[in-house]
Amino acid sequence: MEKRAPYATRHEDSRGRYYDEPPSATRTPFQRDRDRIIHSTAFRRLKQKTQVFVAHEGDHFRTRLTHSLEVAQIARSIARTLGLDEDLAEALALAHDLGHPPFGHAGEDQLDDCMKDYDGFDHNAQTLRIVTRLEVRYPNFDGLNLTWEMLEGLVKHNGPVIGSDVQIGDLPAAFREFAHLKDLELDQFAGPEAQVAALSDDIAYNNHDIDDGIAAGLFTVNELMELPVVGEAFRGVKVEYPLLSDRMVTYEAVRRLIGIWIDDLVTETRRRIAKHKPASAAEVRAMGEPLVAFSAELETRQRALRTFLFERMYKHYKVNRMRSKAKRILEELFEGFLAEPSTLPSPWREDATQAEPMRRARIVCDYIAGMTDGYAVEEHRRLCDLTRLA
Repeated sequence: MEKRAPYATRHEDSRGRYYDEPPSATRTPFQRDRDRIIHSTAFRRLKQKTQVFVAHEGDHFRTRLTHSLEVAQIARSIARTLGLDEDLAEALALAHDLGHPPFGHAGEDQLDDCMKDYDGFDHNAQTLRIVTRLEVRYPNFDGLNLTWEMLEGLVKHNGPVIGSDVQIGDLPAAFREFAHLKDLELDQFAGPEAQVAALSDDIAYNNHDIDDGIAAGLFTVNELMELPVVGEAFRGVKVEYPLLSDRMVTYEAVRRLIGIWIDDLVTETRRRIAKHKPASAAEVRAMGEPLVAFSAELETRQRALRTFLFERMYKHYKVNRMRSKAKRILEELFEGFLAEPSTLPSPWREDATQAEPMRRARIVCDYIAGMTDGYAVEEHRRLCDLTRLA
């Protein structure tokens, strides 16, 4: 294990929480953040929220929860190797998908369409909304009262959010409504741990989509053989273990591919560290490029995989059918609750019935976005199936 690097985020120097709390006697601030994420209602709901497949289609496909755990494992491993704060990287990885609605990207697209006249919907902004407002677990404040470093990482994990072409007024409503948004240094990169968590997400979903796609019968091992990087890994396993089943070949190849992505990221990041020589996390944020990155060669070679997955998985007719049904479910739920807020359960009903139209739409959106796949299906049946009276 490497010692903590000078450019790592130091929990001793955390900028603190927006609501003062006494420190923990046994945990660092970032360990406390991680624990608050794990114990949150939104985190538990990830167990029945999916990315590509709907939860009832099989027990072995990834959910948002298993994906988040995989991202956290990768992020913690990379952070340890680079001498970063492992707990902060892990907490950011665990929290990064909290704002996703049911039915994966199809659900996000539909909710954004439903909210087009009400400031839209964005899952990253919804994550901030959850951890600062919608989680109600503490007597002295709404939200989880996470550290500044956690909030900054959740908002900026993909890079600066404002610049010459984008100003605060252009950001999603849930960002703009956060009272302390300007304090997050929106024109800079996030700290190194947030950058690690963001690319760990890429590593995880690239590789588990290969695994899930094969398991679902959307494509075969042989069809992956011509792809750069991926094909090399699969061919290597086939040569070394000629008698393995395709299922076992996939497991071994995906394991190797995760290692290839991690090794490339670590190598490229160390190159950038040597080039820029950042002496603090603040210097990492102020850099003109991300500190944590894949090499240009790997970025070029992995485009073929993304194109393949888009064509053979995300546009597959089975997935398109799921998307179609999911979008209709969410559209009908949204329109029904918006028109008749008295049909919402408590406490959403009380808030929505007294709210003006813009606020009412956001309340309905919050309620739907928090649903699991299964709960959304069941709520749709309760609301729209005329053969059911309860």
